[in-house]
Amino acid sequence: MTQFLQLLLAGLSQGAIYALLALGFVIVFKAGGVVNFAHPALVLIGAYLTVRLGADGLPYPLAVLTAIAGVLVAAAVIQRFLVYRMAGRSVTAIAIMTIGVDVIIETDIVRRIGSDILPPHDPWQDKVLHLSELTIPQARLAALATSAVLITAFFLWFRFSDWGVAMRAAAEDAETAALMGVRRSRVELFAWLLAGALAAVAGAFITVFPSPGLQPASATIALRAFPAAVIGGLDSTSGAVAGGLIVGVAEVLTQGYASHLTVLGAGFHTVMPYAVMIAVLLARPAGLFGTREIHRV
Repeated sequence: MTQFLQLLLAGLSQGAIYALLALGFVIVFKAGGVVNFAHPALVLIGAYLTVRLGADGLPYPLAVLTAIAGVLVAAAVIQRFLVYRMAGRSVTAIAIMTIGVDVIIETDIVRRIGSDILPPHDPWQDKVLHLSELTIPQARLAALATSAVLITAFFLWFRFSDWGVAMRAAAEDAETAALMGVRRSRVELFAWLLAGALAAVAGAFITVFPSPGLQPASATIALRAFPAAVIGGLDSTSGAVAGGLIVGVAEVLTQGYASHLTVLGAGFHTVMPYAVMIAVLLARPAGLFGTREIHRV
């Protein structure tokens, strides 16, 4: 039981990071109907800037804030100079373009990282908190607490602010929202900026303990948030949070009980998010909380 609780807490903290990333996927999709496959690149930009600025001696909070600013600039450039120029064209073409953007950015950052593992220079390091028989890394608790605060703030903003109402209106019926004075171009830009900010925060936390730091393989961590968004439903913000937690817990439990799951092969936890996604899509093609589309035959 102790091992299960230990893994469950680790899974929830990992899932909270995935939830931030999945929320970014969903926000952009709801605002513009586009799946942003460049989202992992924004995560990597945030992580890289955080560790590099920390290595230069900048205090960790300032490094994270500066990284967020850098990701906001990158998100704005991608949205305004690439995605916005293709407005009205095939969403499939736009999605493919974001794949190209992701490959270009990730390749450049991985080249800069090289074969090194860059330490995060975070204030928690490898410190742990002991609760009865449980040992919890302080960095994971910080990730869980920060994610909870940001997700709660987002839902309050999404429910009560004018921007939140505008975003929900544009997602529900873009043409009617435009007639009511909602400028979809601004809504889409703000959605990209908000998703970029969440990606930057998640990027800062994917490098902390028990992770050894930022490395080329860190890009694959961000990509696992896409199954989380699909599991919850690409048009559901609450589904993004649920999907993130499901993926995080499933991945960590599979890794923790790997010795009992040898039939699945070594390293199966890395593909576990996709296995869960396939299982969910077979039962509910729109995701657990996604809107079902009705097709006439």
